[in-house]
Amino acid sequence: MKRKGLYFLIALALGGVGAVHAQDTSAPADSAGTSTVTSSYDGRWYIAPTVGGYYNDTKRNTNSRQFYYGLGVGRFLSPNASIDLFVDRTSRSRDNGPMAGGGHGSNGDWANTNVGAAARFYAGDWNAWRPYLLVGAMGSHHQSSSANGWSPAAEVGVGLSKTVSDSSDIRFEAGYRYDWDNKTQPSVNGYGDYFLGFSVVSRLGAPPAPPAPVAAPAPAPAPPPDCSTLDSDHDGVNNCLDKCPNTPAGTIVGPDGCPQKVVIDLRGVNFKFDYPKKGHVDAKEIGKALAVPTADSISILNQAVDTLQRYPQVHVTVAGYTDSIGTDKYNQSLSMRRAQIVYDYLTSHGIDASRLEGPIGHGKNDPIGDNSTDAGRAQNRRTELQVQQ
Repeated sequence: MKRKGLYFLIALALGGVGAVHAQDTSAPADSAGTSTVTSSYDGRWYIAPTVGGYYNDTKRNTNSRQFYYGLGVGRFLSPNASIDLFVDRTSRSRDNGPMAGGGHGSNGDWANTNVGAAARFYAGDWNAWRPYLLVGAMGSHHQSSSANGWSPAAEVGVGLSKTVSDSSDIRFEAGYRYDWDNKTQPSVNGYGDYFLGFSVVSRLGAPPAPPAPVAAPAPAPAPPPDCSTLDSDHDGVNNCLDKCPNTPAGTIVGPDGCPQKVVIDLRGVNFKFDYPKKGHVDAKEIGKALAVPTADSISILNQAVDTLQRYPQVHVTVAGYTDSIGTDKYNQSLSMRRAQIVYDYLTSHGIDASRLEGPIGHGKNDPIGDNSTDAGRAQNRRTELQVQQ
């Protein structure tokens, strides 16, 4: 065999391993953590110097075992498949001189140079020992003292591959190669040889950058609180409806949450002269005390009840008044009875007594009508609900 070529391929393989090792160790310490590959797929081109041996077909009439050497160039097409373009060469020594039996020598050599493509299909994790299947097709150029030409050839085999750094693998493989050479020995139509091979795969260029970490999705924002269940200023109007959300505590507000002056007007609720009598202050007796038409006065009182129910935060003072006829002492007592009968009417219709101050009698004080006329005196015979702001 051509020992110079073999020595060259061995040197090339060792040089490739050394270059890859230098590339790995020159990487920053924090770039990959270790020299072991971390990617699950590396699509860089590589070179693969190969050395190995044949167990020759006995029909060749050569020594049973010969070395071969070669070089492949390829890349992974996916994590589990690669393709190589390769060339390899071996020189076989005939058993007996040129055709007829002389001694060994250059005339007894039979050289084959193969040029072809091989596909490998891997199983297992990228970083582990990975078994693979090998299939290949090639053209075989045979050269001897008796013939010189090309013939087709094919191979199948199995192997093991191991990634040893970011840029290098090693491969061990065994297989069967068939050469349809029918010219070197015209009586033989082809040869089947078994082979073993060892390759150092050296990837070219810088390792691919690791994939950027996938950012965790931002947590979904918490749904806003239901405004219908909130009352930030504690005014009795929920935040959905409150158009004045910062009213001071104790402020009387309307249905929209804005400050509202509440007026409970009992004008029109007038009393008969000198009524109610003593013993007629029960709310059931109020009809006897009211001026005619009584129904109008009752309607006004019921409106007052409705207003107080719609504004539960409102507190009122129940005050009674008289006209100027009679003594001050008598009018004071009469005004108290008038305040009392209205007070009782409110509480009997659902208004809590805690919201009512009084009853208070003011006698003939604070007239709103002219006591010198009948109409004015009728206006003064009254009660008032004085809202406490």
